[in-house]
This record gives sequence, C-alpha cells and structure tokens, in this order.
Amino acid sequence: MTEASSESPAPTASGMPTMLYTHCGIKELRVDDTFFLAETPLDDGQGNPPPGWGNPYQAGTVTVSGSKAVFQDENGHIITFLARPGATGFLNICS
Repeated sequence: MTEASSESPAPTASGMPTMLYTHCGIKELRVDDTFFLAETPLDDGQGNPPPGWGNPYQAGTVTVSGSKAVFQDENGHIITFLARPGATGFLNICS
C-alpha cells in the first residue's frame, strides 16, 4: 500500500474528458503526472471490468481535487481514486 503524505497534489483537472483504462478491472488512473489508486477497485472476479463497463476503456470525465480524483460517466458510474504521492508509474501493467 501507499504511505500518506502531508503534501497533496494541486488540483489539475475539473471535469476533464478521459478514457479510463478498464481492461483488467478498474484499479488505477493517471492524471497529468499523478498516479491514483481506486478507493474501491472494481472487477468481475476474473480480472475484467464489471458488467456495464466498457472494455478496454470507459469514456467519462475526471475531476481532481487535492489528493482525490473522481471519475464519472454518462452511465452513472462514479469511482473515487486516491493519489499515490511520489509514484512514477502504475503498480500493475495489464496487457
């Protein structure tokens, strides 16, 4: 897991269109140079996105405020991501 930091990234996006990578489930997100982890990762139990999510991407918007990023789409999906301070890459690379 990640360590908490007293420093949080400055807000970088508000309602910015994004394509969330969902191919191996909804777990991570990158906005600018900040990497985020899903507060509650989602998958179908076999490493795929849950029913109702696009694969390999889901179009939507992301809003960043401090150390949180919130993804929303027109299907009503909302998922919160938490920043990983100091991260320089994704934890898992999915093929």
